[in-house]
Amino acid sequence: MKLQQLDAGHAGAILEFETRNRAFFAASIPDRGDEFFADYPARHAALLAMQDAGTDLFHVLLTDDGTIAGRVNLIEIGNREAELGYRIGQDFTGRGVATRAVDQACHLARTKGLTRLRATVPSDNRASRAVLLRNGFNVTGATTVDGRPAQDFRRVL
Repeated sequence: MKLQQLDAGHAGAILEFETRNRAFFAASIPDRGDEFFADYPARHAALLAMQDAGTDLFHVLLTDDGTIAGRVNLIEIGNREAELGYRIGQDFTGRGVATRAVDQACHLARTKGLTRLRATVPSDNRASRAVLLRNGFNVTGATTVDGRPAQDFRRVL
């Protein structure tokens, strides 16, 4: 599997990926809401504009046959740091896909001149917590996400 930077041609496949996995994702992270799905073409265009501005880098995780297995993003890029976010589709969980995707994202971040990554994970999302720890992230504090307890993580690249 490989990360590929988001482009205009990914819009339909991402909407299908997000729709197919919506209930699965909502069980462990806040739901994106109906408006995300209702006007996805505009959302996709906005993501591309943020990427063009250099504030964010959005990626799809593709299988060898071009199927989207997940998404991996570096957002709020500044001061050689970014926030890491990722989501792996239900059909690809439990096989180390997320661990390898985060490893690829860390390598990519280094090639972009970043020196630190941060992430926030709801405390009950044990799988994402394990992925970050396996990739050298450390817990740096407690917080909340949509009123749920969460943990902040950091990694020096």
